[in-house]
Amino acid sequence: MNTSLDILAEHYSALIEGIGENLNRDGLLDTPQRAAKALQYLTRGYNLTIEEVVNNAIFDSENDEMVIVKDIELYSMCEHHLLPFIGKCHVAYLPTGKVIGLSKIARIVDMYARRLQIQETLTKQIADV
Repeated sequence: MNTSLDILAEHYSALIEGIGENLNRDGLLDTPQRAAKALQYLTRGYNLTIEEVVNNAIFDSENDEMVIVKDIELYSMCEHHLLPFIGKCHVAYLPTGKVIGLSKIARIVDMYARRLQIQETLTKQIADV
């Protein structure tokens, strides 16, 4: 039975051969498997849900001042070119009786960033939480 890792590695093999490279040369022997693992890591956001990430870290609060988390590093992959991009995200919200644990905000950003993305969609997904 082929796992998703095996399927990805097979496709990477085809890509490497498609550009005219020799899969049997020393530097490329394990490249399809390594590239498949890297892609799984870079897109691990597909394997997470918002419920898992938040993990009930929402608390009652009487605070009505803006909550800001700045300089959240993000790593994603362009859905048009399958190339990585990096950036920084700033999230601010006005609590309405509830607040979320601050570390969860960065984890939410990471969950959505670790998918094939464009900046506009990523922004909307984070804002809609």
